[in-house]
Amino acid sequence: MSLYGRDDETWERLATAGLDFLIERARIGDPTTYTELNATLVHRTGIPGFNFDREDERAAIGRLLGMIVERNYPTTGLMISALVRYLDANDAGPGFYALATQLGLLGRNPSKSAKMEFWVAQLRALHQYYSRSPNSLTS
Repeated sequence: MSLYGRDDETWERLATAGLDFLIERARIGDPTTYTELNATLVHRTGIPGFNFDREDERAAIGRLLGMIVERNYPTTGLMISALVRYLDANDAGPGFYALATQLGLLGRNPSKSAKMEFWVAQLRALHQYYSRSPNSLTS
């Protein structure tokens, strides 16, 4: 099945490379941006990057981050997509909070401060989890 112009094999390769990269970032406690994630995916997979000028492509990278969380969450209980923020912002995107609500990790209609507290807690927990895990690249 093709979604956003990418087939299942492409999504699989992107999700694998994306998860590996985010685990590396979690281990060192250093968040990344959508722009850096996109460039890293291109470099590691050779697959054309997402075009952030297009709304459907912004939605597509959001879908990818959702896939990565689905893959990683059962192992860690954390949302590894917390590590991805906008280039000129110190916060996660709205899709992150929507998924957190769907997963029951964040209440419905959370305040701005509740969102920020949740995001910061996720960042800290991700770093703690991956900095102590000897096999963290396989988690």
